[in-house]
Amino acid sequence: MGIGQLAGFAGATVVLVGMPGPNNLYISLRSLTQGRRAGVVSALAIETGTLVYIVVTALGLATLVQASPTLYTAITVAGALYLAYLGLKLLKAPANDHAADIQAAPLGRVFRDGVVVNLLNPKAALFFLAFLPQFATRGADPAQLRTELLLLGVGALLIGLTLDLCYAVGADAVGRRFRGARTTSRRRNLIVAAIYLGLSAFALITAL
Repeated sequence: MGIGQLAGFAGATVVLVGMPGPNNLYISLRSLTQGRRAGVVSALAIETGTLVYIVVTALGLATLVQASPTLYTAITVAGALYLAYLGLKLLKAPANDHAADIQAAPLGRVFRDGVVVNLLNPKAALFFLAFLPQFATRGADPAQLRTELLLLGVGALLIGLTLDLCYAVGADAVGRRFRGARTTSRRRNLIVAAIYLGLSAFALITAL
């Protein structure tokens, strides 16, 4: 890949991956309410899901999602329902006057939820399926194509991780005031839950 093509790949990846969506929202909310460490763990979780999509795309399995509108819709609905589950879990959380319930979430759960949020986002699979092949060598044999797609996917993952960490650090800076404000845990949970449920509703409307 020449310098110009590499620059084009990096620039397009920054724009496409950096666009706000479920992944960036999840990282931002975790960092905003729980702190930078949770935001970093969320970023690592999102990119773990991305790594799975890279391997799946290189093996050609992602074509199943692209070829089946029903499967695409099913995965989209599943992702929307999972976001709704996260929001409803906050609404049911016990309230107190000192700290938001989300702050007590173990980092293991934060990581698990982040991986699931990304894996249930079919746009991630379609992104790699439609975007990466544009920069692979035309007419390459299957083995070379898989290698190139894996390398391009790793490059996209590194760019995505950098952007995710920027979201985490930025949200933490804002969250310091948010967490320090005299707001009951119930009110904080309501705010975060409303964001999750709103995104879930938008995803459902888009899918259906």
